[in-house]
Amino acid sequence: MVNLNAKFKTMGKKAVSKLFYCTSIALTFVLAGITIAGAFAGHIPPEHSTLMPFIGLALSGLLLINLVAAIYWGIRRRFWIIIPLIAIAANWQYLGRIFQLPFTVGGKEANTLKIATYNVDSFGNEQSGYSCKEIAAYMKEHRVDIICFQEFVGNRYFTSDSIRNAFADWQYAVIPQAPDSTPILQVALFSKYPVKDSRLITYPNSRNCSMWCDLDVNGQTVRVFNNHLQTTEVSQNKRRLERELAKNELTGREEAVARQLLEGLNENFRKRAAQAKTLEQLIRTTPYPILVCGDFNSLPSSYTYSTVKGDNLQDGFQTCGHGYMYTFRYFKRLLRIDYIFHSKEFKGVDYYSPDLDLCSDHNPVVMEVKM
Repeated sequence: MVNLNAKFKTMGKKAVSKLFYCTSIALTFVLAGITIAGAFAGHIPPEHSTLMPFIGLALSGLLLINLVAAIYWGIRRRFWIIIPLIAIAANWQYLGRIFQLPFTVGGKEANTLKIATYNVDSFGNEQSGYSCKEIAAYMKEHRVDIICFQEFVGNRYFTSDSIRNAFADWQYAVIPQAPDSTPILQVALFSKYPVKDSRLITYPNSRNCSMWCDLDVNGQTVRVFNNHLQTTEVSQNKRRLERELAKNELTGREEAVARQLLEGLNENFRKRAAQAKTLEQLIRTTPYPILVCGDFNSLPSSYTYSTVKGDNLQDGFQTCGHGYMYTFRYFKRLLRIDYIFHSKEFKGVDYYSPDLDLCSDHNPVVMEVKM
C-alpha cells in the first residue's frame, strides 16, 4: 500500500509538471504572436482595428515579457527559446527607435543648428517662475537656437510677458492665438533666427494644436513644425480608477471608470491618427528643409508616429541618438512620446533627452543638426 501511494504521488507530480510545461509552451506562443502583431501596429489606422493600437501601446511591456520568457527557456535549455527571440527580432525597427548603441559625442561642430522641444505643462503654474527661469538657463547653457514649447501657459502671477522676458536671449517669438478666442493647449516657438512666416493649425473637436514657422537660417528658409497632438488623458483617468479601487467598499463604478478609460484611449487614437494625416499632407507639400518636433502622445510603434514620419523624414534619435531613449518621466520611464524628425537636407550631429526634474512630466528633447 505504501509503495502504491508513493507511485500515485510520483504520477501526480509528473502530471502537474507536464501540465505546467505544456501551458508554458502555449503561453509562449500566444505571447509571441501578440508581440509579432505589434510590429504591424504602426501601419494599421485605428479606425480599421480597435485592438492593434492597444497592442502597440503595450509593446514595450510585451517585449520585456518575451525577454523573460527567453531567459526562462534558456535556463531550462529548451528549444522553445527560439519563439520569444523571433518575437523580439520581429520588432527590431521598434527597438531601434528606443535604443541606439552608445557612442562618444564630439564637440559642437561649426555651422550647426540646435533645436529643442519641451512640453512644459504650464510651467507647473508656479507663481515665482522658478522652473521657467531654470529652463531658460539650461537652453542658454546648451546653446539652443530654436525652442518649441507645448502647453505654453502663464498665470496671473507669472504671465506670458514674464515668460517672454525669461527667454529674452531668443529675439524672435511666435505665440499664436486661436481665432475667436477658442481655448487651446497653446504652443510657442522661440528663435534666434528671424521668423518669415507662421501658421497655427487647429484640429476639430480638440484643444490640441500645431504650428509651423518659416525661419531665415543664414539665408536658407527652414520650416519648423511644432506639435502637440491629442492628449491621452491617461493620467487623469488612471487616478480616478485608483481612487475607486482604493475605497473600502467596491461600488461597481471601478468597472465603469476602466471602460471609460479604454473608450477614451480608443477615441484619442483616432483623433491623433486624423491629426497625423493632416500633418503628413502639410509636410509632403513643404518646399523647404523641415524640422518636425513636439509632443505626439504616441509611441514609436504607433500609426501616428509612422504617418508623421512617413518616407521623407528621419527620426533624429535614429540618426544620431545614443543609449536608451524615453521622454515621459512616469510609467516606469518606458514611454518615448516626444520627438524631433528632420528632412534629408539635415545631418544629425547629436540627440538627447535630459532628465530635468522641474515643472513637467515630460523631458525636453534636444537635437543638433548640420545643413
